[in-house]
Amino acid sequence: MINGKPKAIFLMGPTASGKTDLAIALKQQFPVDIISVDSGLIYRGMDIGTSKPTAEELAFSPHYLIDIRDPSEAYSVANFRQDALRTMTETVSRGRIPLLVGGTMLYFKALLKGLSPLPATNTVIREQIAQEASVYGWQVLHRKLCEIDPISGVRIHPNDPQRLSRALEVFRVSGKTLTELTKITNNPLLYEVYQFAIAPRERSELHRRIELRFQAMMEAGFEEEVSMLCGRGDLNPDLPSIRCVGYRQIWDYLSGNCSLDDAIYRGVCATRQLAKRQITWLKSWDNLTWLDSDNTSLSLQIVEKCLT
Repeated sequence: MINGKPKAIFLMGPTASGKTDLAIALKQQFPVDIISVDSGLIYRGMDIGTSKPTAEELAFSPHYLIDIRDPSEAYSVANFRQDALRTMTETVSRGRIPLLVGGTMLYFKALLKGLSPLPATNTVIREQIAQEASVYGWQVLHRKLCEIDPISGVRIHPNDPQRLSRALEVFRVSGKTLTELTKITNNPLLYEVYQFAIAPRERSELHRRIELRFQAMMEAGFEEEVSMLCGRGDLNPDLPSIRCVGYRQIWDYLSGNCSLDDAIYRGVCATRQLAKRQITWLKSWDNLTWLDSDNTSLSLQIVEKCLT
């Protein structure tokens, strides 16, 4: 402990940057327990498209907060923070260090700084917004958001109805914008946190990794995985689980909306866009140490030096 606070490690990074491999290497060298910080890995039956650690990797290096929800179920930032804090407490009680690994930056922010006082979901308002969208289109609603909350308007893509709807809902319920409310946080994390981000030095290398990984996912049976989800009958493209990058594009193909080649192309492009957003988050992050995806041994040395 430092100043009475237990240690915790954050290992962040864009998709396909090698976070899982480094986390497993860290577990071999340090007394850490790996806690997943990934909004896709929480879902059962969504293994290939989320690049979930293999059964062999999980047997050797268990990851907490994986496979904890059915794809039909909701899971909020508040749910994550509660689960993560409980798991971190259990890890510390065993004399070990929580190693939080993933690319869902909003989860990391909520855990580190606490939650903003956002209003609870209002189904009536949400249904009103959905009805407006069906009449006028999401582009019109996005322009309305830009008028009331320009910062959120820039940050939220007009083709992202889930986040767009939530931003409008927050304003209509509370009278305050999402930008205003997210500046207010409560209950910061009471740990001595060491924060690391891993990424290739060159953006072109990250793009290469993303394309190779998507190809590997298809070869591993990603289309069949999405087909099984589609065949359940209780899932739809508007659910957070199916909106995960890759899943929505293959779902479109299976629904007859595009060719398989087009779905793969759009999936790769969407993954690149996700990586770009993750890197943008990280570039504005305080107290962050960057690690090179292509030099695991040096990364281990840097982490060791920071921890000792």
